[in-house]
Amino acid sequence: MEYEKDLTRAKSNKEKHKKLTRQLQKGKPKAVDQQFHALHEEVFEEIDCLKCANCCKTTSPIFRDVDIRRIAQHLRVSEADFIQKNLKLDEENDYVLKTSPCLFLQEDNKCSIYDVRPLACREYPHTNRKNMFQILNLTYTNSLICPAVARIFERWV
Repeated sequence: MEYEKDLTRAKSNKEKHKKLTRQLQKGKPKAVDQQFHALHEEVFEEIDCLKCANCCKTTSPIFRDVDIRRIAQHLRVSEADFIQKNLKLDEENDYVLKTSPCLFLQEDNKCSIYDVRPLACREYPHTNRKNMFQILNLTYTNSLICPAVARIFERWV
């Protein structure tokens, strides 16, 4: 699969991408944002997330209280039940899924709660947000999970 090649290349270029991350952290925030946003637009013209879904298969979003409330209401369960059955606190005291792949990921890689999904899912992989310099370490980590972010790093290098 084409996207697996992107991730393999990202893993083999980890040191180069770490170095780029450190350089970007020293750069001008607006320039970093502009370049990320331009590459984000370019790459997402090519990437079809439904053909990949690696983020949903391998990682968990953070579930904020408002996400939990919205999802529990949608599923018609109590927030406590939703948390108890599906979530755990991670080392940073954030709610994340107990297991992967995501319990809402369907066989066709669509999300069964797409309209009420967590904010972290809505914004993933975060490469079009303002103040990218604040999340460059997370973006580097995402380059090993998301083929789109891997391509952004490859095109930057």
